[in-house]
Amino acid sequence: MRYLIILCLAVALAACDSNRVYEDFNDMEEAFWHLDSIQTFSFEIKDTTKKYNIKATFRNASSYPFYNLYFQYTLTDSLDNVLMQQLKQVDLFEPKTGEPKGSGLGDLFDHSFMLEEGYQFESPGKYSLSLEQYMRRDTLPFILSVGARVEFFEPTD
Repeated sequence: MRYLIILCLAVALAACDSNRVYEDFNDMEEAFWHLDSIQTFSFEIKDTTKKYNIKATFRNASSYPFYNLYFQYTLTDSLDNVLMQQLKQVDLFEPKTGEPKGSGLGDLFDHSFMLEEGYQFESPGKYSLSLEQYMRRDTLPFILSVGARVEFFEPTD
């Protein structure tokens, strides 16, 4: 029931977002992100005159056993050409205090991490973003969902 309420709130908030080009989440089976479970998100870019932010999103339970998360992201075009690939390390909890980061409700926390800011696609078409956990465990517990978001870039002054 708690997951349903959170999902409804997320959908309601996302509906008001005019910057969003694409957003999707994959729920992890039994709250485990397996090493061989690469999460892939496909989206279409129509306007190449604009710049975009590309983000990875994660939902974890407070029982997640580490303060950080290593993952690799890969951005590919429709021909499977790799446009970007990078290993990232992000903090889900404060390393010193163990306080959860991100926005939370109860023992669930949502995080959004910038992968590419102001990225300009060279041609319109379909693209894919793949996210792969790179921790030193075959099975990563208490990761509830993995997602991707593409939004219009808005420069800050």
